[in-house]
Amino acid sequence: MNRLALALVVAAALVPFTAAPASAAPASATQLPVVGSVVGGGTFNGTLNLTRFSGSGGALAAAGTLTGTLTNAAGQTVSVLQTVTLPVSSVTGTCDILHLDIGPVALDLLGLKVNLSEIILDITAESGAGNLLGNLLCGVANLLNDPNGLSRLLNQILSLL
Repeated sequence: MNRLALALVVAAALVPFTAAPASAAPASATQLPVVGSVVGGGTFNGTLNLTRFSGSGGALAAAGTLTGTLTNAAGQTVSVLQTVTLPVSSVTGTCDILHLDIGPVALDLLGLKVNLSEIILDITAESGAGNLLGNLLCGVANLLNDPNGLSRLLNQILSLL
């Protein structure tokens, strides 16, 4: 590998990549478009092929193969094929807080009859940016969960895709 290629690869490793905008739809749920900028000018365009999730030290990480092209400011390009493990910084979704199912109730109180139909109460919290109470309640509800359980679930989902 020549010095330019090595410099581009090192520069790319130092620059955070972001997922492409929603307009660039992924080819599949495991093929994620990745774009980034290189220090000193240049770009990276490629794809992250997500292969698995793992939990380590209380944190969730995504692993896969990054392929793409690094282009420096002068227009020179280098192909990239790299196995990567990236921390997952944001997981959004919902979590169940309470499910209460009370069957029908029939009361006879000294001649006063009260009939109550079935009552179902579901409370869920939605986590994510700007959902302070949802984030708090999901955090408390999942306080004792370990990330290995989440990584196993995500890996099962990946195997279905």
